[in-house]
Amino acid sequence: MVYGDIVKFIVLFGSNMGEKLVVVNFKTYETAHGLSAEKLARAMGSLESDARIVAVVSAFDLSSVVKIAPNLEVWTQHLDPIQFGSNTGWLHPDTAIERGAKGTLINHAEHKVSIEHIAMLLDQVPENFTVCACAANIEEAEALAALKPSFVAVEPPELIGGEISVTSADPKIVTGTVDAVRNISTDVGILCGAGVKNGSDVSIALELGTSGVLLASGVTKSPNPIGALNDLISKI
Repeated sequence: MVYGDIVKFIVLFGSNMGEKLVVVNFKTYETAHGLSAEKLARAMGSLESDARIVAVVSAFDLSSVVKIAPNLEVWTQHLDPIQFGSNTGWLHPDTAIERGAKGTLINHAEHKVSIEHIAMLLDQVPENFTVCACAANIEEAEALAALKPSFVAVEPPELIGGEISVTSADPKIVTGTVDAVRNISTDVGILCGAGVKNGSDVSIALELGTSGVLLASGVTKSPNPIGALNDLISKI
C-alpha cells in the first residue's frame, strides 16, 4: 500500500519550550479508514523521533486507532460544542476524550464552522486538550488567535494541494499572520500550510517566524511517506 496517496501530514512546532509536533491528518481517504487507518497508525507509532507525533483520525476510527497504537497521540478531526442529549449526528467532546482523543482540528478548510462554534468548543474542552484552529487568511487567523486555541494554522485554500509552497507564493500571508497573532498572544502556536513539499519550504517557514508548517503533497505523493517525513524533519 502506498500511504503517500492517503494522508496529509502536518508538521507543527509548539510554542512551549520549542516542542516539535508531527501531525498526520488521515481525512476520509479510502485507504486511510478502518483497518488501513490502524495500519498507518501502527507504523507512525513505531517511528523513533524526538518530535511529538500525532495522528488525526475520523471519529469512526478513534477508538480502534487508540487501542492499536497505544504509544501514539491521537486527535479527532472535528468536534461540536454540544451537551449530552438530543444531538443526533453531532460529535461530543467528552465522548472523544473518553475514547482517547488528546486534541482536535477545527475549522479546517474542508469543514468550516463559525467563530462562535470554536469559542464554545474552547470553553468546553479541558485546558490540556489541544485545539488547532485553521484559518484561510490573516484576518481569520487574528480572530481565532483572540480565542486562545493551542495553535492557529493559516492555509490559503487556493494553494492547498498545489505545486508552489505558500512560503514562496505568498510569504506575506505568513509574516502577516505571525504579526497579527503575536500582537494578541505569545502563547498561541503559529502554523502555515499549502503546497509545502520539502525541507527548504520548512526552513523558510520558520525563517518567516512561524511555529511550524502544514505539509501535504510533499509527503502524500511520495512512494515512501515515512522516509519523506523523516527527511522533512531532518531539514529543520
